[in-house]
This record gives sequence, C-alpha cells and structure tokens, in this order.
Amino acid sequence: MSQAEATNGWRAYVKPLEELAERSGLTFYPVDFEAVPDSFMMEIAVYGLPVRMPHWSFGVRYIYQLIQHRMGHSKIFEVVFPGNPGHAYLASSNGLADNILVTAHVLGHADFSRNNLLFKRCHEQVSERIVEHAASHARQIQQAIESYGMERVETVLDAALALEQHVDIDKPLRRERYPEYLPEPKIVDDEFRRRFAALDPDGAEPPAEQRKRAPIPPHPERDLLWFIANYAPELENWERDIFLAVREESFYFYPLFATQIMNEGWASYWHARLLREADFVPQQIYVDAIKCHSDVVRPIAADQQVALAVNPYHLGFSMWEKIVENEGLEAARRIMQQDDDFSFIRNHLTRELAEELKLFRYLGKDGQLRVLDMDIDELHESLLAPKYGFGAPSVSVRHVHVDGTLELEHDYKTDGRGLDLERSRRVLEYLRRVWRRPIVLHTVDHEGSPHKIAV
Repeated sequence: MSQAEATNGWRAYVKPLEELAERSGLTFYPVDFEAVPDSFMMEIAVYGLPVRMPHWSFGVRYIYQLIQHRMGHSKIFEVVFPGNPGHAYLASSNGLADNILVTAHVLGHADFSRNNLLFKRCHEQVSERIVEHAASHARQIQQAIESYGMERVETVLDAALALEQHVDIDKPLRRERYPEYLPEPKIVDDEFRRRFAALDPDGAEPPAEQRKRAPIPPHPERDLLWFIANYAPELENWERDIFLAVREESFYFYPLFATQIMNEGWASYWHARLLREADFVPQQIYVDAIKCHSDVVRPIAADQQVALAVNPYHLGFSMWEKIVENEGLEAARRIMQQDDDFSFIRNHLTRELAEELKLFRYLGKDGQLRVLDMDIDELHESLLAPKYGFGAPSVSVRHVHVDGTLELEHDYKTDGRGLDLERSRRVLEYLRRVWRRPIVLHTVDHEGSPHKIAV
C-alpha cells in the first residue's frame, strides 16, 4: 500500500469507529480529524496549539523535539485538542493500521475530556473552541507587535511565559480584584451599650474612624500571572492583556497535565477495546494495529528503574484494565468523571498491581532482579511529586511595599526542594522589566541554605 493510500484510507474507518464507540457507551463532541506533515506535528506538539502566540522559547523546544525525533527517541502519532468540536492531528507518515488505532485512541480522549469534571470546569471558564480562541490571542499579540514593536512585546512575553505554570486553578479564571479596604468592625448592639449611651444623650458622637486600606495582597497569592496583570504599578493595557491571555491558556492546559496518566490510560484502554470489537477492520490491519498498541503501552525498561521513569500509557492502561475487571465498567466511568491523577493513583494503584507492573524501585544485574523499596505510599508520592502546583515551584506574593518592591516567598517546605538560583534570577529579571520596581524572592538552594535573590 502506498503512503498516500495509508494517509487517506483510514478516513473510511472514522465513521464506523465513532458509531462503535457510541454503542459502547462513549459520549463525545464531534472531532475534526486531519493528517498533517511530521514537521507540523512537531510544531503543534511544542507550541501546544496549532496557532499560538510567537515566542523564542517555543523554537528552543522545537529544536529539542526535532533532535529527539531524528535520533529515533520519539515519534508523535497524534496530537489532540479537546473542545467542541475537538481537533485531532495525525502524522501523515503514519501507516494505515497506525491511523486506525490512533482514531480509536482519540475517541477515548474525546470521551474523557467531555465527561471528566476537571476538564469540564476549565473548558467552561476558558472556551470549548480553544483552537479558535488561541488563534485570536495570536492575532492580538501580532497587533501589539505592529503597534509597539517586537522588542517590547517579547519582553512582556518573556515574563508571562516564564510564569505560565504559576496559576491558582482553585480560583475562578475571572476574578475580582481584592477589596480596597479592610472590613469595618462589627458593632455589638447589646443592652449594656444602650443603657450606657442613654446616660448622656446630648454628648458628642465619637469621631468616625478612618477606614483602613487592605494590604496587598491580603493573603499569600499563588496566582502570579493574575497578580501581575492586576497590580503591576505601570503595566499598560496591552501588556495586561498578554498576561491574561497566557493565563487563560494555562487554565486550558492544566487538566491535560493533571490527568495525564488516567487520560492516556483511558484512551489506550478504549482503543484496544474498540479494535477488538471492530469486525469491519481487516485481520492483517488489526494485527498491525495491535503491534502498534504494544509499542505504545510497553513499560520502560532499565537496569535500575525508579517510579519517575514509568510510561503513563502503560500505567494508566494497566490500572483501567484492573478497575474494569474488578469493579465493572460503570464504576470505571464514575472514577473517570470524578478523579484526577492524584486521587486516581492514591486510590487505585494498589501494592499488588505495583508489584505486578514492577513499579517499585529495583536493581537488575546478571539477569537477577532485586527490589530496593516496596513502600506503596512512597511510590504514590514519587509518581505525583512532579505534578504538584502544575509542576512549578510553590512561589507566592507575600507583600508589596510602599516603594513598590514586590516580595515573593518560595514555600520550600511544601515543595521539598530548593531552587536553581541562577535560573530563578533570570525569571525575576524578566519579571522586573514589567513590574518596573525592585523584586525580592526568599528561597533556599539545593542544599537547603537560605537565600534572598534581589533584582
């Protein structure tokens, strides 16, 4: 079969697979499928969206991805953007069996993103048409470049994208600014006060107390993008719009980050199940697709394996298979709707399954395996540690001084780690250019020694 036939032949299987998925209980918004060149696949995988705001950092990521691809370390079969409609881009270099499997995989993702509560909450706040929404952001930034010049716009993007993970997903996307004044103290109206006031009814009223301004922020603020957009002393409107655009896109990306294991596992479970039931797929293509499935969900092998090296496809797929086997499909759907990776791993990755999947840390030598650690709670936390706080250090705004100095504090006790001081300084220098006042960050280094970085 020619490459052109493989590229286009899979389209005949989209409709039958969609109908089979619906009969199997999956519910999803329409998905627009498109086959695109590998170079474009890498671009949208790196940028995160087909059209996105321009910035040099995406070029750096693209070069890294290109090197990995040419060294044979990575192959991108598809990139999916949830929404209504969803958008799925398939690599034009895929074979027919690859694309049939990928189509079924995408339908699993579409079911997950429509029904998972975290996805629904974030998409309702941002937009169900994220591809078009992000393209609007890109046009907005292009207009800013034409009006204010590339150098000024890039300065703002440097700061905003350096903080793109520093959002507070527990707060709404559209937040009000802090109250300007502290709440007035409540006056207790009791019998004693009334009788005391009646002793001198003609007495002068005590002078009214002047209302006190609330501190900024009134509490430690984790959403650095929101805070800079709203409280930077001299931020212009177009600069504020860029910060808010980056923040919106971060709200869109967060569910993808926070449900990666269960989402990829759910899509893998369903592509395997749908292919088994798809009697309209020729036998040889089915066999080729199953080989592709085995490659996707294989565990990562190494002489010494640690929990952080697991393949999320393999782990998620194995967990969903075990849940469906033990609790049934309806129970699995309830878990899919309600959980994120934190609750999914803690509640459903059992010691028995972890041992079966060889997820505990072990050493391989001379064909013999020796388990180094079998603490299931420690395994859970090792898997989840990179996911806390959107994968970013826990840094919050503590105070804005009278002279405008911005004081930040790193909660290293919660993070359990120090910061790379040189990298942190570079981020603060980006931020200083838009805050336009001194900035101080309190943190510790990798050795736990306290440091104050001032720019």
